[in-house]
Amino acid sequence: MTTKKAMRPRDVANLISECIAEGNINNILDFFHPDYLMSFPPTEPLKSGVDTIRASFQPFIDSKAELTSKVTGELINGDTAVLQANWSIVDRKGNTIGEGASTEVLKQRKDGSWQYFIDCPLGLPLLE
Repeated sequence: MTTKKAMRPRDVANLISECIAEGNINNILDFFHPDYLMSFPPTEPLKSGVDTIRASFQPFIDSKAELTSKVTGELINGDTAVLQANWSIVDRKGNTIGEGASTEVLKQRKDGSWQYFIDCPLGLPLLE
């Protein structure tokens, strides 16, 4: 199986969606920077690491859910990009099991491909 690479920041989520459909968790993991941080939900402590990514995506693979993401904004400065997107996850019966408006920071690798660096699927954490 060929490893998918996103050559534009806005393509990462759609390629992850393809990997979910294929059951390719290893390719999904490759779309996340080693120092990745996730704020989900924004009221809980930040999460990081491969185990966090695997725990987040493996249930979607197992249930054959479909991730849809529509990037609504993108700003690129060198090897860093900020995205805003509306996303949803739908189960095989057509039921929406998750949705939100995300803020994402991506980093570009030396090969020109992009990875998530910071992911806030439901927006930024709230200030205390």
